[in-house]
Order: sequence, then structure tokens, then C-alpha cells
Amino acid sequence: MGIVNSNKQISVSQIDCGGTFTVTLALAAAPDIASNPTDIVLVLDRSGSMSGTPLENMKIGADTFIDIIDEATDSSQDGSIGSGSRIGIVSFADTAAADTQLITSVADLKDAVDGLTAGGSTNHADAFSQAIQMFDPASSNARVIVMFTDGKTTAGAPPAPVAAAARASGIIIYCIGLVGSDGIDVAVLNDWATDPDASHVAVTPDSADLEDLFADLAANISKPGATDIVIDEVLNPAFELVSITPPSAGSAMATGDSSLRWTISALGVSGNEGASLQFLVRHTALTGGVKLVNDSVSYSDNEGNSVNFPTPSVTVICSPSVTPEPCPVPADLQVDGCSDSLVVDLGDTLLESLGRIVQLDVTIKNVCPDRRVALAVILTEVDDFGNEYQRGMKAFTIPAHHYPGCRDILVKCIKFVLPEDLNVSGGTPGSICGTRNLKARFIAHNIDTDYRCCDIFITV
Repeated sequence: MGIVNSNKQISVSQIDCGGTFTVTLALAAAPDIASNPTDIVLVLDRSGSMSGTPLENMKIGADTFIDIIDEATDSSQDGSIGSGSRIGIVSFADTAAADTQLITSVADLKDAVDGLTAGGSTNHADAFSQAIQMFDPASSNARVIVMFTDGKTTAGAPPAPVAAAARASGIIIYCIGLVGSDGIDVAVLNDWATDPDASHVAVTPDSADLEDLFADLAANISKPGATDIVIDEVLNPAFELVSITPPSAGSAMATGDSSLRWTISALGVSGNEGASLQFLVRHTALTGGVKLVNDSVSYSDNEGNSVNFPTPSVTVICSPSVTPEPCPVPADLQVDGCSDSLVVDLGDTLLESLGRIVQLDVTIKNVCPDRRVALAVILTEVDDFGNEYQRGMKAFTIPAHHYPGCRDILVKCIKFVLPEDLNVSGGTPGSICGTRNLKARFIAHNIDTDYRCCDIFITV
């Protein structure tokens, strides 16, 4: 079968500026259908919400699926499923019906699909039950259910126990979801599908994508298991790689600050097998907005499987940022080749002293729109007896923001110079290796206000 599914998911859809989230890559592979006969039941949703274009696109996708399996089993589209494999059709609305048994006639299968009409509620439990009954317990064929649905369960018994019983009996379950008018719960599809969940579920909001989803699944089902898998992930430059959790199969390693490689020697060669990898990502850019998680993902294996991972995006919310002090202008220097010293006159620098630079950031909470803020920073140094010594005070006007609601304002890069000749914290005189104990105090208040003093009237 080859790679039967691939997926990429993120743990959250929204983070704060500088926040983190988890990315999960997943694959599922299974043996070649030509040498491993497989019985496949297509379980197709024909509830009322499928009426019109969604139903027509589903039919096209199912027909494409049948054609691909036809060719894969005997190397030609000759109208007959070969090599001992079979396909059956179950459709469902208020109740489920076996529109065919497990058969090999492509024409009969397509007639059953093309004859479906939409109407009624959605009974997933009955659909799973009808599909399970279609398999012959005495057959040695692999057993696969491909469940397609566009909505939540609205009729019948809870489907999760029926799906669980199918999986326990060795049936492989894949779920294709269309976000229809009734909505769809991806977590429920994950619960029904064979583990790992992320490798056996595909969801689209556009029915025009159904042909591709059915075609990709059929093409991958028909290929052999994959060997020498290499996946190279490169993150969007707005993110960096924080850590990698050891994958369930193979090994993974960072290849840069924002890239990794996942390798698997073999997957799904002797039976259906899934693999997943998780890694933690941090936002590092200064700007927010909707960000694609990855810049690129490449896949290769010895069997030439075609794998396309989804491209999720995350919304990054960044509070307004203010940098009240610019960085000093640097002086350019150049040391000639083979020289081990350089003498250059850079002019005068005032207040030269051995010392350190302390750079502070502070977030002013809940600043309302169109309000400037006055911010003061007081820095002191503490000696061994708890006495404080002034080391600097700075005051800034923080510009007003114009967002619709109150926001946190990040004030960055407030710099203080601490000459070592003022060190009262101890340590070796004339050295910057000792610890210096400091305290910083912030005072902030609104400058602008709607308040106006009332006029004063004196009466006698």
C-alpha cells in the first residue's frame, strides 16, 4: 500500500508573541495491495447536508478511488479489481444500506455510487455496523474501511463503540471529513480512526478537494510499504526549533536553529504501521499576524511514494512594542590579513570606565487606546548591609496606541551604564567578574485623560 496517509497538526491555533506550540508530523504505511489482497468498504455519507455539489464531488472522488484500485491490483484499468482484492459500497443517512457486497466489477461499483441521492439524518453507528458485516471472517484478506462524512452524528446509537470493535477485530479505519453545513468534529474522526489518529484522518472545508483526497488515499493504498524514509522540515523564519521528542519510529535530529530531519528505515513493510514525531516551536520574530508554520517540508523514500503534508498556520498576537533608546552607532574596523594587531583612532568617548550595561524590558499592563503613558525607571545598587545607592533614573513618554481595546505595551531596551568604580556589591576591584546586586523600580501613569476640572463659582 505504501504511505496511506500523512498529516501535520499544531497544538494551538493562536499564541502570544514569543509563545510556543507543538507540531506533530505523522505517517501511516501498509504493504502492497497487489501481493497483499485487501477488502475495502467505502462508507459514503448521503445525508441531507450532502445535497447538491458536495454529493456530486463525493461521487467523482469515489469513482476515482475505484479506478486507481482497479489499475493497482492488475496493472490496468480493465474494469475488474484483481489480485484477490475487492471493494464494497455502504451508504448512510437515517440508516445505512449495503449498496453492493464485496465485488470486483468496477461498473457495478460505480453504478452504486452514481445512484446515491441525499436526504435524511446522519447515522454513523449503523454505517460502521453495515461495513463490518460485509467482511468475511474466514477470509485472509486485509480489511479496510474508508469512512466519508460531512457532519456530526444526528441519529442512531453512539458510533465510537462500534468503530472501536472494528479496530479491535483488525479492521483498519480511515476517515475523510468534509466540513459541511452541520459542522464536523475532527476529534471524533480521530477517535474512530486507526491509531495514530493523525495518520488516518483527512479533513477539508471544500468539497472540490474530495477527488484529490480520495485519489491520494487510493494511490497510497496501492503501493508497497516505505523504506529509507527521509523527511526534512524547515520552519518559517519567524520560528525557531526548541526541542524534539523522540519519534515513535526512526530517529530525528535538528539540522539548524529552525530545521530538522526525520529518518525511518522501514514503515509498513509487513503490516499496517503508523509513526509520529513531535517537536516544540517558539515564535522569535518581532511582528505578529497569521504565520505559516513551515517554510518547506520534503519527503523521499525508496519506493517513490508521493507525500504532501498539510501547511498549518498559527495566529501570533504581539502587543505594541516601543524602543525608546536607539542602539549606539558602530564604528567600522578592518584588520588586514596576516596582522595580529590594529591601532586606530576612533575619536573621543565621554565617561569612559570599566563597567557593564544593564538593559531592561518592562510590560505596561492594560494601556487603553489614545492614551500616552509617562514611564520612569529608577535603578539602585545594594551593598552587603542592604543599603541602596542610586545608579540612575530615566523617564520616557510612551506613544499612544490606536488598537480598539486596552493592550499590554512592551517597552524594550532601557539601558543603564554601571561603571565598576561605583561597585558597592563586592567582588575584585577593577574587575567585572563579581556579582552586582541591583533593584529596579518602575513608575507609570497615564498622561492623557478625559477628566476636566469644573469652573469655580464664588457666591455671596
